[in-house]
Amino acid sequence: MNLNNYSNINAIRVKGLSDATISNEQLNHFHDLIYDQVISVAVSKLSKEYGSPPSPFCFFVMGSAGRMEQSIWSDQDHGLVFTTNSNDSQEYFLKLGKEISEGLELAGYKKCSGSVMASNPLWCKAMKDWEIQLGIWVGESTWETIRYLLIFADARTIFGENSLLNTLKEKAFDEVKSKQLLLRMLHNTMYVKKGVGVLGQLLVETHGAYTGSINLKETAFLPFVNAARLLSLFEGIKETATLSRISHISESVLPHHDKSLYSNNFSALLDYRLKHGSHRDYDSGHYVNINKLTKDEKKVLKQILKVGEQFYEHVRKLLERM
Repeated sequence: MNLNNYSNINAIRVKGLSDATISNEQLNHFHDLIYDQVISVAVSKLSKEYGSPPSPFCFFVMGSAGRMEQSIWSDQDHGLVFTTNSNDSQEYFLKLGKEISEGLELAGYKKCSGSVMASNPLWCKAMKDWEIQLGIWVGESTWETIRYLLIFADARTIFGENSLLNTLKEKAFDEVKSKQLLLRMLHNTMYVKKGVGVLGQLLVETHGAYTGSINLKETAFLPFVNAARLLSLFEGIKETATLSRISHISESVLPHHDKSLYSNNFSALLDYRLKHGSHRDYDSGHYVNINKLTKDEKKVLKQILKVGEQFYEHVRKLLERM
């Protein structure tokens, strides 16, 4: 099959998904493969139309892709950093970012509703401008700029020069620690949608298309993801996957017993979403209809939700004692 066409790449994605859903790890390696094919086509297309890239660059993904925690359906969260600081380079790489974004959409990946994409000048910059931008985000410390820093913390190279992203992440981590921003980040992530009620019942959507379903992203994933991300920033851990972050946290901060508890339950959550999630489209992939669960499956879900809340509370108390 000709891979010089984004629709052909989408056909490969659709055909290969069933075999890739054996595990979260295999599924996310498959997503990486599709991304790599799209980016390669985009770079080739830009090179033919406008010449080779004017400088080394790094294309990175963020969000669930950055953490390698994508479900079957995934939207786009990505950025781009390049070395040469010039108007021509900026214009070229914005075109490349737009081409990649449109290619990914044709290959089955929904565009980010918040425009966190390399087609947006905010997320496509020369190294020098990126360093300035990170400093501005840290200095302003508004709800929005804190959110940008949290998004950037999940950045992972998927194409190009990884050293460029590593340099930026070193700066971001140093800035966050030096400016004591962790408490601001904690407050930015404190709202978590309850998944279990006071009587031990699962709290489901009561109206709309997902009535009777529970939103796994908001009730289950966010407590684990936010807690592990905050601890990774606290300890300067550059890993992006939640399980990797937990494993690298020092024993003094997270004892072995707690690490095992949180890791095992998050791993179970990843498997749970693959098995029970509604995978009709991107939005439905976050929901599980509890009427289709057995009594034991509901019990497992309640345990996961309880442990996620416990993990986040542990981190909250730790950071507030700083």
